[in-house]
Amino acid sequence: MSGKRPEHQAPPEIFYNESEARKYTSNSRMIEIQVQMTERAIELLCLPDDEPALLLDLGCGSGLSGSVLEEAGHVWVGMDISKAMLEVAVEREVEGDLVLSDLGQGVPFRAGMFDGAVSVSALQWLCNCDHNSHNPVKRLNKFFTMLYTALGRCARAVFQFYPESPSQVQLVTTQATKAGFYGGLVIDYPNSTKAKKYFLVLMTGQSMALPPALGTSGHGEDNTHVQYENKRLSHKQMKGKPLKKSRDWINEKKERRKRQGQEVRENSKFTGRRRCGKF
Repeated sequence: MSGKRPEHQAPPEIFYNESEARKYTSNSRMIEIQVQMTERAIELLCLPDDEPALLLDLGCGSGLSGSVLEEAGHVWVGMDISKAMLEVAVEREVEGDLVLSDLGQGVPFRAGMFDGAVSVSALQWLCNCDHNSHNPVKRLNKFFTMLYTALGRCARAVFQFYPESPSQVQLVTTQATKAGFYGGLVIDYPNSTKAKKYFLVLMTGQSMALPPALGTSGHGEDNTHVQYENKRLSHKQMKGKPLKKSRDWINEKKERRKRQGQEVRENSKFTGRRRCGKF
């Protein structure tokens, strides 16, 4: 099953060759999906109305997402590792500036240059070891650290991606947090197999409430947001939350993981029991 994922077939610069690049750009269904996801990413950026912004398109490919940014009135710069994809973008005469670059090597722009960043179907590629020298943790850390620097204060970056597993989500969010970002995961249409989409919303300023996810009733507990922050709370600041590693704390953690689709062990009489000699 995992072999069907593009990132498992070849490195992106090889997988997206000339043939694949042209097929990707001429497929009407693919174009429609790309447009919809880019429009949603722009919505999640929460940019000021009627003000053009300078945006960074990470993994811009043939410029399909860039064309959506143009229609929204924004100026953009695109980065992609596939030369074939960028050549198709040039043929399409997109308005954005194009940079042939590996995201795992960072974002080579001056500090505070961009008002925001979007990325469609690219982030999961950084989680693979395509070459012997690749270390996903180091590559993600360098990417997020340099992206944080390139964004202006109170700017946002929105990544639509296809996580392979909960551990991959944790890998990505952990490195984003270490780089200084606040934010969380917004899952649109969480109960749909085909329409379900993951958007990682990162913020450079103070932590703010995430935009609402699509396809939810709005009643009861909302399990479509997974929030995280780059700070820890002391016991005095926890305000009634269960003590860490207590039975209640473990049960809450299990429930969160269940809502995220992870497998957890069933509760037993030994759940949360302190072992002799351990504190």
